[in-house]
Amino acid sequence: MSSSAAATQEETAASVWARIRLADRRDVPNIHRLIRQLAEFELLTHLFSATEASLSDTLFPSPSLPPFLSFTVLVLGLSHSPFSEDGDAPLFAPIVRRIDLESAVEDPEAVEFASPRGEGIVVAGFVLCFPNYSGYLAKLGLYIEDIFVRAAWRRRGLGRMLLAAVAGQAAQMGMGRVDSCVLDWNVNAIKFYEDMGAEVVPMRRICRLTMNKLAALVDE
Repeated sequence: MSSSAAATQEETAASVWARIRLADRRDVPNIHRLIRQLAEFELLTHLFSATEASLSDTLFPSPSLPPFLSFTVLVLGLSHSPFSEDGDAPLFAPIVRRIDLESAVEDPEAVEFASPRGEGIVVAGFVLCFPNYSGYLAKLGLYIEDIFVRAAWRRRGLGRMLLAAVAGQAAQMGMGRVDSCVLDWNVNAIKFYEDMGAEVVPMRRICRLTMNKLAALVDE
């Protein structure tokens, strides 16, 4: 192999193409696995009861609802080759970046997280968001319920790329803000949001009524 060919091969191994696109029903198995991994990471598997069927029914109802005005999932796919044109996404133009790596990444879950679109694409992460509303601003916003990058691909700017995709869409739609929650022990996540320019609001607390409490209130 010539030195130039070897250099080209090394460059390919140490770079990857990343694409964020709207998810659809075909992505549900990967979305389900990603949410399961997120629950494991957050030590909250006892709260995890979603199934592929329930995710499919709730995230992708028929008739479909406009993205970012209802539940919306963006999927992050990776490929060692440039992506072909994605002609079936008129509602959200896919975001594509080339990510240069210091060395090739070993992904032991690459087969399990193969994209349903084929072409050697591997799903590495996702973000789930939906609209909320601020009476103070009298504007819609977006709330990020889940944002997650698989372990093999963390600390490479991919989480930042996902958050920026949601923030950019909110700005484009004239929304007032993007909100999310973070576990108080997750110092890496807190720093991630702060580095993105987010304000971590210490005086806020989540007040949550779960299913059994809802039923009790109905009985009252």
